Amino acid sequence: MDANGFPAQSARTRRFTLGVPRAFSLSPAGDRVLFLRTRGPEDRTSCLWMLDGDEERLLVAPEDLGPGGPVPDEERIRRERARESAAGVVAYSADSDRNVIAFAVSGDLWVLEVGSRPRPVATAGPVVDPRLDPTGSRVAYVTGGAIRVVELADGNDRLLAADPDPDVSWGLAEHVASESMGRFRGHWWSPDGTRLLVTRVDLGPVQRWWIADPANPASPPREIAYPAAGTPNALVSLHAFALTGESVELEWDRTAYEYLASVGWDAHGPLLSVQSRDQRTLQVLAADPDTGRTTLLHEQTDPAWIELIPGTPARTAAGKVIHTEDSGSTRRLIIDGEPVTPDGLQIREILQVTGDSVLFRANDEPTECHLWLIDETGLHQLSEGPGSHTGVRVDDVLLLDSNTEAGRTFTVRRAGRPDQQITSLRAEPVISPRTTWLRAGEDEIRTALLLPSWYQPGERKLPVLMAPYGGSAMALVMRVSAGWFYTAQWFAESGFAVVIADGRGTPGRGPVWDKTVFHDTLSGPLEDQVIALQAAAAYCPDLDLDRVGIMGWSAGGTLAAAAVLRRPDVFHAAIAGAPVTDKRLYDTHWQERYLGHPDEFPEVYDHTSPINDAAKLVRPLLLVHGLADDNVVAAHTLRLSSALLAAGRPHQVLPLSGATHRPTNTAAVEGMMRHQLHFLTESLKG
Repeated sequence: MDANGFPAQSARTRRFTLGVPRAFSLSPAGDRVLFLRTRGPEDRTSCLWMLDGDEERLLVAPEDLGPGGPVPDEERIRRERARESAAGVVAYSADSDRNVIAFAVSGDLWVLEVGSRPRPVATAGPVVDPRLDPTGSRVAYVTGGAIRVVELADGNDRLLAADPDPDVSWGLAEHVASESMGRFRGHWWSPDGTRLLVTRVDLGPVQRWWIADPANPASPPREIAYPAAGTPNALVSLHAFALTGESVELEWDRTAYEYLASVGWDAHGPLLSVQSRDQRTLQVLAADPDTGRTTLLHEQTDPAWIELIPGTPARTAAGKVIHTEDSGSTRRLIIDGEPVTPDGLQIREILQVTGDSVLFRANDEPTECHLWLIDETGLHQLSEGPGSHTGVRVDDVLLLDSNTEAGRTFTVRRAGRPDQQITSLRAEPVISPRTTWLRAGEDEIRTALLLPSWYQPGERKLPVLMAPYGGSAMALVMRVSAGWFYTAQWFAESGFAVVIADGRGTPGRGPVWDKTVFHDTLSGPLEDQVIALQAAAAYCPDLDLDRVGIMGWSAGGTLAAAAVLRRPDVFHAAIAGAPVTDKRLYDTHWQERYLGHPDEFPEVYDHTSPINDAAKLVRPLLLVHGLADDNVVAAHTLRLSSALLAAGRPHQVLPLSGATHRPTNTAAVEGMMRHQLHFLTESLKG
């Protein structure tokens, strides 16, 4: 086990994500599968592939398209929100038959008809988020804040909407939609390809921040419109366009329902959901694209917040509305007003609605997530074994994406035929996780303990490293092959016992568990880290509770900073990466969901902001932050550092020049990991 070489390998492979196939779509007959993948474990250029019969064919290699221009700023921002770090073909759009495919590379639009070579399509400017209509006849795209449609037959490129006001754009998602609501799009085709739903986003009310690059003082600061908690949001409306340019605005009370949460267009017409600013009310609306009038189909309220579930709302072929409902401690699937899933099965995502069948992901055990189907014959679990499973389906063909402790597999299952595998080119990590799965305390907090491969019970005491995320965006303690487990094992090989615990508020345990963090996102999660630490020490008495460090990124960074500030009796050193230290500096939709409006609940924001505890620091603290981060801006770290200095509290700051919320520079990532290890080793010597 070459532990010393792990940081370089992890950095070169982008935490073992390169070479992994993704973005699958099936042809109507299920005989062809389109997908994206880089050509190797360290190749950072994504290509378009097709599984055709028994052969994986490379359809598009970006270098074959010739030299391109720079990636448009709007596309760069879209990729950052989607956590897309690859180059090349990073997204594609196909017609309903999967015969015609549209994609953009370096702002140029390309179209590929299966069996032919890609051909360029002339456009009015650099292309962002091109969407092929379902008939394969035309492409909608955004350029310079305008929405346009180009006909593939004759190249006719028409403007649908533009605005002379530079604050107004058409066809793209605003910051909070893509960062915090899970809506990454701003335009949607009708099923017949003759109309288009388009968002209009007015950033005029949104405050402006500027992000500079201190390592390159000749570069001007970049302006961003950032709606921090308690400040105005963008004004978002939705419009139905005919190809002639005629349009109508879809009507809803935008004063009461500030957020456009989801949009779709099925055989019954446009379907959207809108959410109030306090996120306690959600309405599902059907819209008439001719008049703009909307009809209320469903309304949901909650005293804390309404969780937005990916893929909802939707409708069956018969027009039955599909959504979820929080019933006691279970988030259930609802079709036509009736619950169709049992107590204890937590709905996580709706993947597909085909006819009257629904493909979705759900779990009863929080360390697993399975693929399920409900149809006229009942409820069926399609995946087996511990892990995280997802997939796509056409009739009797299923592509099953299974991430387990043994690795990740991509299996095409066809009735009456042997299973077929799509190849993953991911690097084989030089480290193998050595994980023990525990349940801590009365709440059975799901916990993973990783010990050195060379560890012998009773031989020596091991310093402890807690490595939580601790936020509602993701759970770490899953029975999967994931970068954080390999990183944890690297720290273990360096002499630590590593404990990862999913405390209160982490997903997968139902709405009651989720909402235990309402108005306090720190106290409960921090207490749960202590409980998990004690449980791990009870299981393995060689854990040295006098030498406990904690590290995390983003929400995990916030938790790590709070740990040494509030519980120095338990935690003796911390590394806080990209921490949210002042909750008023993070975006409206995310922050107000859990804490309310800062004008209404100022004490909640004060209590949950680690910056207000700066004077309490008595333990070593390392702050790490990407200076180009436009999600959790570097001001969080810099202001906490200033408060620590003012209080006379020594600490360290590691700035990452040019890095965003997910650093990708190979040298910087490797160097950061080695510095983190050095910091923890020195801080926990005894």
